[in-house]
Amino acid sequence: MRRPLVGALATLLLTGATVAGAGTATAASPDGAAGAGKARPKAVDFAGTVALSNCSGSLIRLPGSSDNDPGLVMTNGHCLETGMPGPGEVITDRPSTRTFSLLNSSAGKVATLRATKVSYATMTDTDVTLYELNTTYAQIKQRYKIDALSLSPDHPVAGTAIKVVSGFWKRIYSCNADGFVYRLREADWTWKDSLRYTSSCNTIGGTSGSPVVDASTGKVIAINNTGNESGERCTMNNPCEVDENGQVTVRQGINYAQETYGIAKCFTTGNKLDLGLPGCELPKP
Repeated sequence: MRRPLVGALATLLLTGATVAGAGTATAASPDGAAGAGKARPKAVDFAGTVALSNCSGSLIRLPGSSDNDPGLVMTNGHCLETGMPGPGEVITDRPSTRTFSLLNSSAGKVATLRATKVSYATMTDTDVTLYELNTTYAQIKQRYKIDALSLSPDHPVAGTAIKVVSGFWKRIYSCNADGFVYRLREADWTWKDSLRYTSSCNTIGGTSGSPVVDASTGKVIAINNTGNESGERCTMNNPCEVDENGQVTVRQGINYAQETYGIAKCFTTGNKLDLGLPGCELPKP
């Protein structure tokens, strides 16, 4: 799990200068060249991302959301303030007063957002927590001039240029979607159809919950959650890949995210969770 306060502080001591100065370094084009004559990718910055006490996250908007709906903040299931959900555990509609630091394009804090509840949280099949806020998208836009990040309704595509935007570290990682993993296993948890990064997205603790943004569309396609740190097989902080035949592959130093395109299928009018909707495949309590 990409959490801080355990391994991240030690990592910071080793790489602090790099982290502090990383800022909004731009990514290379997918083929590694400047791409003369090609359309320039849409700029990706920190606007709409949030910093949590122990993780990163983002203010997100679903394809069916309206301006007057309560905003949603997305982070990892393992960033939940009450502790990591166990295998098979699903949390819905739990009261919460958690706060989030809303960032602008240059990673400056512009507001403190507050949750009213945990709409949904799990570490089964995926690794996500969704908080409902006490403010609407329209109120946030009016008060702070910040738009929510849009969640893509489409499955990611291998080779896509991506940005992993960490509000906790105020750092943007640039790489490509390397491919997809049938099952990603870490300790007692298993995730389905995970997104694997190319090696330049060398995320660290504290980047958990960062939105993974398609560099060409600016839409969120996944949520950063883990990486294999020391080459161990299927242990905590050392996830392994498992294919359809049960073959296990370990990729030390490679990091992963959980896809988010299916989330919208589980929410109805007013950003309200409904796990009974047709096409909703999020695990149920």
